[in-house]
Amino acid sequence: MGLEKAQGNPNLATLVRLADTLGISVSALMQGPAESWVRVVSADTTAPLWTGERGSEARLMLTTAGPTPVEVWRWRLEPGEEYPSHPHQAGVVETVSVTGGRMTLVVDGTEHPLEAGQTAVFDGDTPHTYRGAGTGTCHLIMTVQLPL
Repeated sequence: MGLEKAQGNPNLATLVRLADTLGISVSALMQGPAESWVRVVSADTTAPLWTGERGSEARLMLTTAGPTPVEVWRWRLEPGEEYPSHPHQAGVVETVSVTGGRMTLVVDGTEHPLEAGQTAVFDGDTPHTYRGAGTGTCHLIMTVQLPL
């Protein structure tokens, strides 16, 4: 009700559910028209859409245009901190590429340990969780490919 009256700020889970309901990307809810053919985005110019109590965060860097848009996210996960995601609409595919540290990807209740240099792809229409693992910070790039 508060969002309908332009009061308050939605959290990441609310934005994801709203985007899924509308059949669009999260960034389509938040960004204006493209300014040029080449778009450069710096992490320090994008606000985190999720922050954890231990310093973890997720930033939506950009979304590609076209019939099957792809969201590009930059994540930082601290050890033991996690983000449980609601299932997305059918046809959504997520890719997680760990660039530093370790994490555990949980998809539909099954744990998949990932470390720097590894990439996983999965259907995003099942429950999934990103969890920091090991003793150091995990850095990853996550993409969300939306269906036609």
